[in-house]
Order: sequence, then C-alpha cells, then structure tokens
Amino acid sequence: MFENLTNKFEEIFSSLKKEPSLNETQVDEGLRKIRLALLEADVSLPVAKKLIENIKPKAIGKDIIRSTTPGQMIIKIVYDEIVKILGDSDSQINLNAVPPICLMLVGLQGSGKTTTAAKLAKYLEKHNKKKSLLVSLDVYRPAAQEQLNILGEKNSISTLPIVKDQLPLDIAKRALNAASLSGVDVIIFDTAGRTQVDLSMMAEIKDIETTINPTETLLVADSLTGQVAVNVASEFKKTVDLTGIILTRVDGDGRGGAALSMKYETNTPIKFMGTGEKIEQLEVFYPDRISNRILGMGDVVSLVEKASQDLDQENIKKLEENIKDGSFSLDDYLKQLRQMKKMGGMEGVLSMLPGVSKIKKQMDNANIDESIIKTNEAIILSMTQHERKNPKIINPSRKKRIANGSGVDSATINKLLKQFKMMSNMMKKMSKSDGKRGIPPELFNQLK
Repeated sequence: MFENLTNKFEEIFSSLKKEPSLNETQVDEGLRKIRLALLEADVSLPVAKKLIENIKPKAIGKDIIRSTTPGQMIIKIVYDEIVKILGDSDSQINLNAVPPICLMLVGLQGSGKTTTAAKLAKYLEKHNKKKSLLVSLDVYRPAAQEQLNILGEKNSISTLPIVKDQLPLDIAKRALNAASLSGVDVIIFDTAGRTQVDLSMMAEIKDIETTINPTETLLVADSLTGQVAVNVASEFKKTVDLTGIILTRVDGDGRGGAALSMKYETNTPIKFMGTGEKIEQLEVFYPDRISNRILGMGDVVSLVEKASQDLDQENIKKLEENIKDGSFSLDDYLKQLRQMKKMGGMEGVLSMLPGVSKIKKQMDNANIDESIIKTNEAIILSMTQHERKNPKIINPSRKKRIANGSGVDSATINKLLKQFKMMSNMMKKMSKSDGKRGIPPELFNQLK
C-alpha cells in the first residue's frame, strides 16, 4: 500500500535533503510536487489542498529557511500533517459494553464484508480474549449465509444456524437471544450489500441498527476503488451512526488515496485494514505508523510486534541452542522459511522497513522472487531426515530423487545447498562472536 506515493515522496525529499539551504522558491516547487504526488495517488482534491495549505506556512517559515537540515525539517512537517489527516491517534474498537456486544458491518457487495467478519472475530479472540458469534443478515446474495457458516467452521468460530426464509430483522432478534443463552461476548452482524447505495438498503440497515443498538457500526470498504470508497463512506455516514472504517485489499492498493481521503471527508476513524486473504491478515490502523510508511521511513514498531506474535518462541530458542552447538540443519533452515511465511514472506517484512523502495529495487536487480521460499520448502520436504541432518551425503542420485519429488532441477537444489552452507557458516561465525560480526554482505548476493 502507498507504494506509488512513497516512491514519489522519496524522490522529492531526496532532492530537498541534498540542498544545504532552501529558499521560498525551492519550497514552493517541493510543495507543488507533493501536491501532484497526492493527486496521482488518488487522494481527493480537497484533502490534497488542505495538506498543502497546512504545510506551506510552516515550510516557508524562517526556522526552515535558515535550518542546517531544511529537508529533514520539511519531512517532519509533512509527517505531522499526514498524521492529522489520518487521525491524531489510533482508534481502538469499542468493547466497553455489557455482553453480548453488537458490532455491525455495512458496505457494498464485494467489499469483503463476510471475510472481514470472520477476520474480526479471530482478531478479537486472539487479542481481546473475546468469543464471537457470526451472524449473516444477507438473505439476498445466493449462499451468503452458507459462506459465513463455512468460514466459521473452518476457523472454529461460532455461527448462528440458518433458518430458511427468515427476514434480516428476525434473524437479528434470534441472534440476540441465542448469544444471551450461549454466553458469547460479541455478536458480529454481517449485513447485506448491494451493487450500489439505494434507499431500500439504507432503510433496512437503519432498522437493524435500531433493533440491535450496535456498539460499533463499521463500514467495510475496498481500498482499490479509491474515491468510490470515499463516496460510499459519505453516503453511509448520512444514514447510520458510522463509528469506524475497515479498509480491505490494502495489499493490492499501490496508491493509497482512499485511506488519506476517507478520514478527512467522513470524520470517521479507520480502525482496521485487511492486508491479505488469510484469516489473521487484519491489522489495526495506526495513523503515525502509516505516515511513516507513506514517507518511506518504514514501520519497525509494527514489524517487531508482528514478529513477537507470529514467530514461534520455542523454535527460536531451539535454533539458538543449535547454533551454539554448531548443529544448524536443513530442518532449522526449513523452520526459518516457515517463520518468514508467517510474517507475510519477504514482501511483508520489506514493506515495513525504512527505504523500502530502494530495497525492492535491489531485490528486483538481484532477481529474488517471493516464490523462492516455497521452492526451498518443497525441496527440503522432499529430503529424508538423514539428508536434512547431513546434507553432505546428497550425491547426484539423491539430487535426482529430490528433484523429482519437488518439481525442480538439480541446479536449483545446488543453489539451495549453497545458500544453506553459507548460512550455516554465518551462524557459526555469529555464535563464536556473540553476533557482533553481523551478516556478511555476500550472503545477499548468493540469494540470486
């Protein structure tokens, strides 16, 4: 997300940072480029204008012009103003109510409401220790209720049994009774969507809202639709008490204009963003961290949090012991590949690092493909336990068998074994020097 905007900003700030001092003309030119970058990223014109209006008086102030690091100071000003547009602080989901707490998801058809309902239930279970009941009120889209039930069964989330031909309001009332009897903490109502906002849709949602009195009414909006998503949010805001927004498919949105425009134009906080198709790929929306990503400064805080949640601490401890003993095996390497996959692969990790566009260019130049993780995993799984512990015994005939099992050629297996040997040697060096030597630069080159 924000890839295009980040690249543009990095170019603009790079030229400003090279200047030992800035005059008003240079600042004006920089602001003009920033405005164009925002508009190209599908940020609405009112938001782009507001940002520039807020930045300009501070950027042409005497402190900036006379500063020894004017470029850095302008970055700080832009950062502060983007945070203000996105919201000064993160807005936590409101669970401060007597159970069962009702959360209502609204939005257009195809925005990802049903999948988001399951993701939200899983998030609340993991982070808030709350048991949820999923309820589909979509009696219009074929198999919509069945889809939610399947998602619930697949991810061990309770769902309300389907009663054929029951109306949405009656389903909602039945859900309230069922939740009180079963002792669930949260009911997540997945309302029906339409291909466009219409009067009947809004009237139904208003009636449901009155009946269930939700603590949160959350709009699920597809970030890929850009300004359409912003307009939809504005329409829903007029009818219901919209308390928050969940942006979906942000992993496929290279522009990010919807996120920047939505909070400003609806005065409704973005609470979550869907970062992929997997059930756990729902993240809290932190305005300050998103601003860092937009300006190419990365999001190391989120990366550390993600690592602490996703990485298996027991496996990490065992790996450390193996490294100290000098017994780093292909099984250990396989575990590290799987840990990387849990964190979203190389792309997921790199998206949170500072200077991400430069790193991505380096990866592109080195022909490093995300699929390398899957390929290496398949190769190792095609080996016997004895081969994983003693890769030196892998001769040409063994390579042929492994190649047939993993669907690759012998050259690819040789490349993996070379990578493993380098990593194994590096681990031994690090264990002998308590990790102070760092990672040898040639390791990156060997990933080609």
